[in-house]
Amino acid sequence: MAQQPSLFKNSRFILLFLGSFLAIIGFSMFFMTTTWFVISDLGSASSLGIILIAITVPRILMMAFGGVLADKFKKTTIMFSTSFIQGVLLVIIFLLNNANQLTFEYLIILGFFFGTLDAFSGPAGTSLIPKMVQKNQIKQANAVIQGLGQIGFIVGPMISGSVMEYAGVTTGYFVSAIIVLLSAFFMFPPFLKEGPVDNTVKQTPLKDLIEGFSYVKASKFLLTGILILITLNFFAFGAISIAIPILVETYGGSPINLSYIEAALGVGMLVSTAIIGIVKIRRRGLTSIAGLIATLFVAIAFSQIPNLYILTALAFLIGFTMTFVSIPFFTSAQEDTDPRIMGKVMSIVFLAMNGFDPLAYASVTFLVSKGIDVQHVILSFSIVGLMIALITLWKGKTYKSYTSNY
Repeated sequence: MAQQPSLFKNSRFILLFLGSFLAIIGFSMFFMTTTWFVISDLGSASSLGIILIAITVPRILMMAFGGVLADKFKKTTIMFSTSFIQGVLLVIIFLLNNANQLTFEYLIILGFFFGTLDAFSGPAGTSLIPKMVQKNQIKQANAVIQGLGQIGFIVGPMISGSVMEYAGVTTGYFVSAIIVLLSAFFMFPPFLKEGPVDNTVKQTPLKDLIEGFSYVKASKFLLTGILILITLNFFAFGAISIAIPILVETYGGSPINLSYIEAALGVGMLVSTAIIGIVKIRRRGLTSIAGLIATLFVAIAFSQIPNLYILTALAFLIGFTMTFVSIPFFTSAQEDTDPRIMGKVMSIVFLAMNGFDPLAYASVTFLVSKGIDVQHVILSFSIVGLMIALITLWKGKTYKSYTSNY
């Protein structure tokens, strides 16, 4: 039997993860640079929420249709086009800021289009992986892509902060534009050599969308996995993400404490991603549920600790455990889904992962504004999430018994 080539000798996959890595760095730089610009240059912290909503909400709303496009057109074309146009938008922002013409209104409009474009690249990139690697390499490929994603979300803000510290906001936008345009270069379709489109059925986008939801509805495994992702991102990760800066301020911390906790979260995810990429996990369903239960137990501990240094260690554990929830499910969904509708299914999965974060942000912020202690809010969210996880462990026989041969 011939030895299978290493994933890292697959030139198309290397180009894909380089392009994805640079796109994430560019996006995170844009996000941080915009945050700082609104607070410092526009002098309006209240306007920041509106701009961030303009960036994130269209991304969430359009994500399902992004999956429809990913099944109808070549995924490499979608990824290249979105990164290239995002790069052009960043160049426009840079030019406006350089001319002192970058206003709140311009940022709303440009941020809206930037976030909308990101909704199309995510499902396309995820559904492209099974076309780039061998079936038994999908888990490792996902681990590499997601691991690089975590590094990107750590490296991006570091680059952005350093550039703005020494060269200003304008240069920050310029560097992020160059990085995003470079990501488009690595995603150039002739380089990636994607095969033909699997879906050749001609029907309306609405019927495509209904077909995707019908496919998911008919699968107990997919339905349970999506419920698990929603539980993770609403009751644990989303709630804790918005609570972290509030806790840092409450306990007299500084921006450096905030950066330590955020970095610990990212490093924890990176470490567990590396482990998942190496270790063969056969009982993926059970692993995913166990990861969710572990994450929620750590979240309960997080709600009880008044020490920022211990919270930093717990943030590492949250990042470490939550990756065991998402990657096993992602990989199994990619292996078993009909390639013809891979994009639609992945867009629904992405919607479950990302669509509930803003709801968690809004819920936690509302409860805290009503005078409820933020740690009590985290405790309540974590307990409800844990109850859902335990019921899933008890009732989700199809999901927890899922075993992979790869």
